[in-house]
Amino acid sequence: MKQLQDSRRIHFIFPVALASLLLLGSARFILDYLKNNEYHFRWQSYFSAENKVRPKIPILVSNDEIIEDGCNVFDGQWIWDNVTYPLYREDSCPFLVKQSTCQRNGRPDSLYQNWRWQPNGCNLPRFNALKLLEILRDKRLMFVGDSIQRGMFESMVCLVQSALPDGRKKSMERIPPRKVFTIQEFNASIEYYWAPFLIESISDHATNHTVRKRLVKLDEIAKHSKQWEGVDFLVFESYVWWMYKPSINATYGSSSDVQEFNVTTAYRLAMETWANWIESSINPNKQKVFFVTMSPTHLWSWEWSPERDGNCFNESYPIEGSYWGTGSNQEIMSIVKKITKSLKVNVQLLNITQMSEYRKDGHSSIYGERQGKLLTKEQRLDPKTYSDCIHWCLPGVPDAWNEILYAILLQDYR
Repeated sequence: MKQLQDSRRIHFIFPVALASLLLLGSARFILDYLKNNEYHFRWQSYFSAENKVRPKIPILVSNDEIIEDGCNVFDGQWIWDNVTYPLYREDSCPFLVKQSTCQRNGRPDSLYQNWRWQPNGCNLPRFNALKLLEILRDKRLMFVGDSIQRGMFESMVCLVQSALPDGRKKSMERIPPRKVFTIQEFNASIEYYWAPFLIESISDHATNHTVRKRLVKLDEIAKHSKQWEGVDFLVFESYVWWMYKPSINATYGSSSDVQEFNVTTAYRLAMETWANWIESSINPNKQKVFFVTMSPTHLWSWEWSPERDGNCFNESYPIEGSYWGTGSNQEIMSIVKKITKSLKVNVQLLNITQMSEYRKDGHSSIYGERQGKLLTKEQRLDPKTYSDCIHWCLPGVPDAWNEILYAILLQDYR
């Protein structure tokens, strides 16, 4: 009888033990899958026609996705990588404006798409659109500034949308002076707001902003700032529009008293107005603020090649060795650093200037727009006059800026 009871116990315990082992094995398999497959799930298995919001799943951040302590991600070099770059294709992103679609506009080479930014002291994590979208769940990311900032916005949209399936789950809406890219399943948005000077000016119209005499209102920002209130991630930038001439017409104190200001003085006063709004309006427990430093220009090839008399046209490779062009005003850079550092609210600088200085090859050149129209054949035959050495082709340099922004957001999230 005792032997029979023992036998029954064994027959009972064995399947329980086997089931436990299978359960543990399945859990281990799922965890390994999550880790090794970099969070890439098949989207179709997560959605049905009735679903409007994607189920929340935790972000697994491995140690190699975290920037090492003390590493300056803005100090590094451009590495040739035609295996894993570009991160998306120009023809696969329908949200690019003609100013940045250099291939579609006739550029014969695509080498500018295959350079990867490599910091000297550490590695950047591979951009993962689904992880970023989990960070942005129920939140807004807004890029504020001029057309350079619009390029960074479009770059981020292309990086994200490449991981999304076609259909109703994403949309681009134009609400001048804003553009809003919405990802419905995450209740998240990536936005762009046109404010070339950050403070108010007579160039604030989203499309009709080309004026002969620029006028800025150095102590007025409310018209813009009310659109920034409550945004979870704000990324500001303002530089190129200030550098049109050494002086600029401006008002300060009285809206009817127009005076001519030195550009650097006017820029400092504008930044102080912006800084006052940051300190009075940003909730550091709920919002994060970034400021992108100067996007460099490559207007004169004699700066990197003394024997030449041209510009960024027909350039296919980055500059090697130390380089700082005259298009990047160090006094402006100093003002930005001083004001952001003095704030009680943390504003993180995205110091993209030096890394972008090397990329003389990345500009639109004659393969972009001028005043809303592509260059004519006659204009393209005169690259010294008509090359755009300010804006960037996409995919290209702004993608690296967003890779760094993503790395910081991922680290902060963890």
